[in-house]
Amino acid sequence: MVVTTMPDTRRNQPAPLQGSLPGFEAPGKPTDRLFLALFPGADDAARLSRQASALREQFGLTGKLLEPERLHVTLHHLGDHVGLREDIVDAARRAADTVRLPPVEVAFDQAMSFTTHRGTHPLVLCSGQPHEALRQLWQKLDLALQRAACPKPRSGTFTPHMTLLYDRERTPVQAVEPLAWTAREFVLVHSLLGQTKHIVLGRWPLR
Repeated sequence: MVVTTMPDTRRNQPAPLQGSLPGFEAPGKPTDRLFLALFPGADDAARLSRQASALREQFGLTGKLLEPERLHVTLHHLGDHVGLREDIVDAARRAADTVRLPPVEVAFDQAMSFTTHRGTHPLVLCSGQPHEALRQLWQKLDLALQRAACPKPRSGTFTPHMTLLYDRERTPVQAVEPLAWTAREFVLVHSLLGQTKHIVLGRWPLR
């Protein structure tokens, strides 16, 4: 179920959240992931999926393409957890309520494989040029999450990309015809790990 959020009118910053320190996570294998992301609309997702299929054939890969509705650009990973962390959800909503930016033009002109140690490598779309609009959105969200005392993994560097599929073969950086779309909102997603299921917990328009 999609939850519609309203701006938080409280002036005081929230106190640090419980369980934000290492060692406070419940034991067991993570089952739930939280992240903030940009998703293309249905028409753009279908077009990107067709282009991804052409790239898969061009590069001679056999990995299964992600479904169109799962194509996205992650802005902030909020961690993998055992069960849904409502404290993180609440903090992320408070942070997102404060971000005001116009729609973001997303354009990728390269494809490449990221290297992993799991035996399969994600084929991603990325850009050979700085993506200032995306970076600005990422930075504003990062600052807002800090102010909301939202516990999450360290942000590190931001490399805008969209994963298309996972394959055992690695593809070096390849120039591709620019693939562009306009992001008109960002969303908070609850992913059920191992079930390829995304549940949208909140949407914030870019306008």
